[in-house]
Amino acid sequence: MNEKVLKVLEYDKIIEMLVSQAGSDPGRKLCRELLPMTDIDEIGKAQINTADAIARIFQKGSTSFGSNTDVSGYVRALKIGASLDAAALLKIASMLENVARIKNYGRRDKEETPSDSLTDMFEGLEPLTPISREIRRCIISEDEIASDASPALAHIRRSIALTGDRIHDKLNSMVNGSMHSYLQDNVITMRDDRYCLPVRAEFKSQVSGIVHDQSSSGSTLFIEPQAIVELNNKLREFMLEEHKEIEKILAELSAQTGDYVQALIDNAKLMTELDFIFAKASLALSMNATTPVMKKDHSFNIRKGRHPLIDKNKVVPIDVYCGGDFNMLIITGPNTGGKTVTLKTVGLLTLMGQSGLAIPAGDRSELSVFDEVYADIGDEQSIEQSLSTFSSHMTNEVKILNEANENSLCLFDELGAGTDPTEGAALAISILNDLHKRGITTMATTHYAELKVYALSTEGVKNASCEFDVSTLRPTYKLLIGVPGKSNAFAISSKLGLPNRIIEAAKEQIGSDDKRFEDLLADLEKNRVLAEKERTLAERYRLELSELKKSYEKKADKLDTTREEILRRANEEARDILADAKKVADDTIKSFRKAGKDAGIQELDRERSKLNKHISDKNQKLSVAASDKDKGHKILKESQIRLGDSVKIVSMGLKGTVSTMPDKSGNMFVQCGIIRTRTNIKDIVLVADEEEKKITKKFKMDASTFENNRSKGRKLDLSKGRDIHHEVNLIGMNSDDAVHEMEQYLDQAYMSHLPSVRVVHGKGSGILRQAVQQRLRSIPYVKSFKLGEYGEGDSGVTIVTFK
Repeated sequence: MNEKVLKVLEYDKIIEMLVSQAGSDPGRKLCRELLPMTDIDEIGKAQINTADAIARIFQKGSTSFGSNTDVSGYVRALKIGASLDAAALLKIASMLENVARIKNYGRRDKEETPSDSLTDMFEGLEPLTPISREIRRCIISEDEIASDASPALAHIRRSIALTGDRIHDKLNSMVNGSMHSYLQDNVITMRDDRYCLPVRAEFKSQVSGIVHDQSSSGSTLFIEPQAIVELNNKLREFMLEEHKEIEKILAELSAQTGDYVQALIDNAKLMTELDFIFAKASLALSMNATTPVMKKDHSFNIRKGRHPLIDKNKVVPIDVYCGGDFNMLIITGPNTGGKTVTLKTVGLLTLMGQSGLAIPAGDRSELSVFDEVYADIGDEQSIEQSLSTFSSHMTNEVKILNEANENSLCLFDELGAGTDPTEGAALAISILNDLHKRGITTMATTHYAELKVYALSTEGVKNASCEFDVSTLRPTYKLLIGVPGKSNAFAISSKLGLPNRIIEAAKEQIGSDDKRFEDLLADLEKNRVLAEKERTLAERYRLELSELKKSYEKKADKLDTTREEILRRANEEARDILADAKKVADDTIKSFRKAGKDAGIQELDRERSKLNKHISDKNQKLSVAASDKDKGHKILKESQIRLGDSVKIVSMGLKGTVSTMPDKSGNMFVQCGIIRTRTNIKDIVLVADEEEKKITKKFKMDASTFENNRSKGRKLDLSKGRDIHHEVNLIGMNSDDAVHEMEQYLDQAYMSHLPSVRVVHGKGSGILRQAVQQRLRSIPYVKSFKLGEYGEGDSGVTIVTFK
């Protein structure tokens, strides 16, 4: 990819943002070297790596690669058997400890967790824990070796300590004894690693020993008394032995480390690669970016794309696409309307996608792989090279025409500008036509009306415009594909106070063809706005109809189920009645037969009376059951119902609509689905009344739940239900306090019948988010929960929906 386009599209600024996300110097170096790729397989692999790193950050939080070190210099020394110093060995130990942490971070929680593209990298790390532990045991700091690093070193240091104590004892006796009057200060000092006393110059002859130094004024001499010369010599010998032993220890540690040179090389390579991949993931999260779909057909479809260098809270997302029935897009519109930003957004997102970076756009955004991206954007006039604005643009355009091919993406800003409008428009059309004939994907911005006509009249070329609100004199930054932009110069001038006579005079200067063309654009814009409103309204109606359809289908299913249940119960009751009747008849016949021909009339009357009583009792039970069904509802009057009202037949449990008004006897027909049922006004209730009973019942159940929760020690305050907010903020709390606070809040929100709420826990390391979501899984009245989307708080918020 040519360096010029990387600078023009500000790709280097994206790289600097990426570098800031890396944790180690080798990782930052790899980030700085990142360039767009042209092999779609390599791009796909890089995109998968980025996506998998994002998923791991969501699952486990971020991690640090700060101790990753460039070990190439150390490896060269170890290969030739050289000994490393303490500082180098400590860096290696620190890196190996970081390798252990990263390997543990990459370890899967459960065996059934599927592998991803990063699994092999994590498993390929070798922490070499024994080596790092041995280095840490022997080396305390860059300047200090532990005394127990070896038995010999421990013995030498004990000897040094004993010799030092003997020297101090002798010197102290001199300071406090015979030499007290000869000393400048009553202190023991060192010169050239040998203990001395500060003797006044005039008493030099009184103190036998070796002079090592004198003060700047010459009044003090630092003399090593003869009595401790031998002890100082021994101390010096011990120190030399200590130095040799330390070198021996470092050599042994270096030799042990040198046995694992290849592992060090592999660790450094994998750690640097992982640092680079996780830097890409962190950059994606900071931009709310998504993984694009990469293709090779030279088409792209960017959904809700945002320029990554503009504040994400201020930038207006755009939908821009090219390909299929057209491969050239000509964008028109007023200045500062977003034309140039649109060009840069398409170009920069293409470069980012080909670099394996996620792009700040909506899901399922599509990008194509181009061998080269060319861009002529901005004013590059040069006084030194005697180039005007037009000349500088033309120089770039000539180079693009010579180098571009069907695998290139060309971006032109204000094509043909900087010269006579007539000639500039003609040149612009010729350049675009040449690119179009060669099948090169192209986007261009312009103010020329001739280019709008060219796009309208040329197959494979489409107009687009940046919307402008004349009433507010502000651009909306919304890109409209298929609609040419209208010049708003007269409207804007009028809004800014230019007299109408001047505006009318200016209109007279415009040819009739131009006026008709502008009027046509105005009509197109008016019709577009109207069509947009109608489309929005139609979409709303479609959603409403879809919900109604679902509701009616649910009611129909319930009706079928209820009808089958009623029929089943009726059949069971009929079977029981028949069985009972058969039993009574059989018993009566047996009684008559038993009585025989000699039975008296009185005995037969008693049997008949018993049978009549049994039948009366059965009828009374059925009547009581029927009256029980009628209990609990208010008898309606004819004036309380109308045709089409939703009612419920109490005795049958069916719902329907009033088909006919009641007759004199109160009989009427109710349409229950496909069944037209005859009933009586006394046996129906309005569905609205039933809904009120359900709400009352639900309230009682909620109150019962409240009492149960209170008996378990969970305190709820129902008085807060009216004023409860739709979110709870847990940021700054530890996990236990946050979970407790969330439970109390969710209880209140559920009792207040809120459909859903927001739990704000922040992004951070993800520990608080995990604790919140773990608890949500065990709360019975929580229907579902999910992380917030763009505009809802992203991964710092969990949206909770109640049952």
